[in-house]
Amino acid sequence: MRAGDQPRRDCTAVLRRRPVRIVQGWVVGGYTEDFEIVCCDCGDDPDLDYREVSPALQRIRGPYALAAGVAAYAEHFEQHPEPRLVGLAPARQARAAGTR
Repeated sequence: MRAGDQPRRDCTAVLRRRPVRIVQGWVVGGYTEDFEIVCCDCGDDPDLDYREVSPALQRIRGPYALAAGVAAYAEHFEQHPEPRLVGLAPARQARAAGTR
């Protein structure tokens, strides 16, 4: 395992089309028709191939058809009580969080 063992502070969970393979952080061979959840809050790393992450992270990743992936993403996201609002300016963070 590499850096994916520890949660990262610069990303959150994403639902993305599953790459055929990731080599040194680069997609090789295009994408499959399946989707996967990559959750940095759980210690996953989007630069790692499915085969490089732990069995627990593989279970989170899926694979999913699109509709099932959206449902699984929503269910998984609820497990994280305070999602980070990465990349938003402070005023937008406050609006998104419901404060001003």
